[in-house]
Amino acid sequence: MHLSQVDLNLFVVLEAIYREGNITRAGHQLNLTQPAISHALKRLRDLLQDPLFVRQGAHMMPTAFTRNMIDQVRNALQILEVNLVKTHKFVPENARRNFHLSLWEYLETLLLPSLLERLTHVAPGMSITTSRVKRRDLESELASGSVDLAIEIPMTTSDRIRQKWLWKEPYVVLSRQGHPVIADKLDMETYLEQRHIQVSSRRRGPSLIDIELSRRGLRRLVVLHSQHTFSACMVVSKTDMLLTLPERHAQLLNRGLRNQVHLFPLPAPHLEAALYWHESAENDPANQWLREEIEQMLALVPGAPRKGSNERRRSSQVAPSLIREPLEDVQATSSTLHPRRSGEGRRRNYKRPRARRARAQ
Repeated sequence: MHLSQVDLNLFVVLEAIYREGNITRAGHQLNLTQPAISHALKRLRDLLQDPLFVRQGAHMMPTAFTRNMIDQVRNALQILEVNLVKTHKFVPENARRNFHLSLWEYLETLLLPSLLERLTHVAPGMSITTSRVKRRDLESELASGSVDLAIEIPMTTSDRIRQKWLWKEPYVVLSRQGHPVIADKLDMETYLEQRHIQVSSRRRGPSLIDIELSRRGLRRLVVLHSQHTFSACMVVSKTDMLLTLPERHAQLLNRGLRNQVHLFPLPAPHLEAALYWHESAENDPANQWLREEIEQMLALVPGAPRKGSNERRRSSQVAPSLIREPLEDVQATSSTLHPRRSGEGRRRNYKRPRARRARAQ
């Protein structure tokens, strides 16, 4: 079979079905009707002598033949697209594309309003889909094209994943107005004596704050595990529970609630975030343009790097101080099983200085 006898558009359809897992959604992405997509798939099946996809409910599951060749197909299409675009300058106003971003709740609150406002004016043909991909699945999702860009904590990845550090910011603690124990300043002893809310989309596992406390032989009492931060802020306003959040997130959510905002009583914990994409999208003009837009929008976040800072192109270049393992995989150690116990099992109370205790007596 000679290449001149093959309609290369069929492979565009193949890639879209693989990425979307559904014929109808693939048609929407390519601006084609469902019958046109089905007809193209039939032609490609006849050409390659393989079913290519097997229907399971509403999903089209790729065969082993399709999985084995999809990377080569994508690389070939990427090379063609990049070279075609180079002959025609990329114009956001004329772009027609949906981008799938992996973000957690805070990043949606921080990024999406400004991003969509920007796209409405300069790239009205672009659309955005967001979801939260598990960290352990992030690399495969980026490689498959199911996710175009992701913002996550800095973590180790393979050489095929590109990343750029975005910003870091400190944690703060929210308490209600008129809290019976907390006035203006929150110390660690008081922090540990209170009841706490932990916000996470995961069913189990410690947070960054709990890991940091555990390293110091300390533990807080979490009485509410919540999926959503705003509902947690509402609970804070009605109870004596505390909520620990990144500083900017607390400012965004606390408007109108009038909860008190306190500095976190340890200097160490900071939330850090990096932007991730697959090497196959490195030179994609649309992907590159969106990366630059996101970076500019997050530049005002406290701790963001100044323009011109070096990209961390490889996982080996991530600073040693950054988190090395996904938090899903971090298991609570024996030192966190009992309040305020060290790793050797000895009780280690967080005591006030001697002079302060004397005054209290």
